[in-house]
Amino acid sequence: MTPPRTAEHGDATAPAFRHELYAYQGDSGFLRGAVSFIDDARAADETVLVAVGEDKQVMLRDALGGSGADRRVSFVDTGALGRNPGRLIPAWHDWIAKSVSDGLPVRGISESPWGTATPAERGELRYHEWLLNLTFAASPAWWLLCPYDVTTVEAAALESARLCHPFQLAEGAHGRNPAFSDEPFRFEELTPACGPATTLAYGAGALSTVRGTVTECATRCGLRGARLQELLVAVTEVAANSIRHGGGSGTLRTWGDSDVFVCEFHDAGHITDPLAGRSRPVPGQDGGRGLWLVHQLCDLVQIRSAPESGTTVRLTMALR
Repeated sequence: MTPPRTAEHGDATAPAFRHELYAYQGDSGFLRGAVSFIDDARAADETVLVAVGEDKQVMLRDALGGSGADRRVSFVDTGALGRNPGRLIPAWHDWIAKSVSDGLPVRGISESPWGTATPAERGELRYHEWLLNLTFAASPAWWLLCPYDVTTVEAAALESARLCHPFQLAEGAHGRNPAFSDEPFRFEELTPACGPATTLAYGAGALSTVRGTVTECATRCGLRGARLQELLVAVTEVAANSIRHGGGSGTLRTWGDSDVFVCEFHDAGHITDPLAGRSRPVPGQDGGRGLWLVHQLCDLVQIRSAPESGTTVRLTMALR
């Protein structure tokens, strides 16, 4: 595979996965960096997947000429994945695997919805960016450009992004990012419940009670039908994990407001895999399917786990 053309071309220490930050200003800045990136890829006969919002897709297609598509440039509807950042890594895995099997060098452009994300979603987007370096450390070589609009992204989010990207596109040049840090990720604390919470202690044989409590509380908040049924599958998986791996018992809290319904589980267990729930299970795999399924069913999944404090799993479902 032809290596990306960078300031470190020929540097044997450069990683196979090139994770690059592009801080830009406004639509013209986005187009300048993205079109240049795509043109370089097409000139090198590399394939590019563009995962951006619908408005940016339209702009790029126009700038690239008509539909903006050829066999080397594909656009993906990120809305199909929902707003849960936990679904993004397996989606990139799938595309990279397909492109590598086709024998094509690979690039990607991915812009997260920072401007419309909730504070909780922004925290998980930060973690997603950090996890990318870990996830693709041993992958086939590919190059991901992550645009950040400095006119709309909060300063704190941009500073956090700088810590997670080993490379950057700045002033038209690709190079190493001096702000990058490979230190362990630091989670923000989960926000307090936004309203009165219903609490239930559960143990072996209590899964039906967990489902009943969630059904009653969710229905009262306006979550019904298929969405409620999906949540019930998810809460069963999390509670069963508590019983099986978290010391045999746990505590459930539920609450809601005008926009979301939340189920939070806490137990004495410790999750050691930072990618828990974010890697697609493979046939014959022993465990790991429960949290994967939870990510597919819920609008947001937040996991906080440490040996001294146990594990908290917070599931959020949008009511609108």
